[in-house]
Formats: sequence, structure tokens, C-alpha cells
Amino acid sequence: MASLDDTLTIQQANHEFFRQFNGSSEDICGRNFRDVVHPSVQQPLVRQFSELLEGRHQRFVTPVLALGHGEESAFTVPLTAVAVRGGPPDSTAILVMMPTAGDGEETRVVAKREKILSAMDARILEGIAAGVATVPLAASLYLSRQGVEYHVTCLLRKLKVPNRTALVSRAYSMGALKAGAWPPEVVEDFVK
Repeated sequence: MASLDDTLTIQQANHEFFRQFNGSSEDICGRNFRDVVHPSVQQPLVRQFSELLEGRHQRFVTPVLALGHGEESAFTVPLTAVAVRGGPPDSTAILVMMPTAGDGEETRVVAKREKILSAMDARILEGIAAGVATVPLAASLYLSRQGVEYHVTCLLRKLKVPNRTALVSRAYSMGALKAGAWPPEVVEDFVK
């Protein structure tokens, strides 16, 4: 459990929260909550926090991809956030609850993210995820149709998937495409 101020800075947290992120009070308190979640979930999470602060919702529950200490210790966990009003006039805090691995909730360790995409691969993946056909995609990227097909084949092999639909699905599941963004956007952490 952690308490965030209206700028999403972690003000206080309990021992289990520190343990989950392999840090101490000095390491975690004072950091922005965006720093402890994967870039692919930051934008939609900030939007949900904004709705809490604006009073449009009292709480929300969502799965998040959180970052432990270092990129190699990412894990998924359900997050519950509740708006807490009171104290100084017009102030709202957010209480964040993230169960630990022993609380009956399933947490999964996620594979280390690697810079697996070239800049061109990233643009092609974004186009495929947006549903752009090969010829228009080729024209917008100044490639031939065969050039796009070559990059698509390379992406299919890299991500070990059989087709374009599975490619987009795999990219979202590994966090390479930002959740909640339209048009689809590749997370820069995956680009060489």
C-alpha cells in the first residue's frame, strides 16, 4: 500500500510495498508513481489517476506491469486506487494497493525487455497494429511493397509468431506497444 499526492509522488508506503519494489523508504518515497510502472501502462494509468483527482470516479482496479528493481524484474499485479479527500482544503490523495505474491493474487514475472526493434521495424509494427495495408504502409515509409513484406517476415521471426494478428498480440503482451494509445505507438525502450 502507498499514498500518492496529487502529482502522483509517492509520499508514504508500507513495508510490503517497499519489499515488492526491492527498495527502502529512501529509494521509493519522493519518486513519481510512473517510475515504478512499465512505460506501456503509464499513459492510461495517469489518465485513470486524473479522473480520480477530478472526482469523476472514487476508485478503479486495473492490472499493471510494475517494475521491480531494474528492468529484469518486471511483474504483473492488480492495482486498486482510491481517492481520499479531506485534510487541507481542496486536497485529494490517492491510496494505491498492490497485493504481494503471497496474498492469493497471481503475480507473474515478465521477461526482461530488450531493444529488439529497429526504427523501421517499430514504424512497420505501428502500421500493422493500426490496420494499415501493405501498399499504403510502404508508400508512407518510402519502401517498396516487398520491403515492407521483408520487415514483416523479420518481425514474425523475431517475435516467434505465425501471422500479423499474432504479431500485434505478442507486441502488446510484452509491452512493446503502449496500452491505450491510438494510433498504436511503440514504447521507445524496445527500439535500438
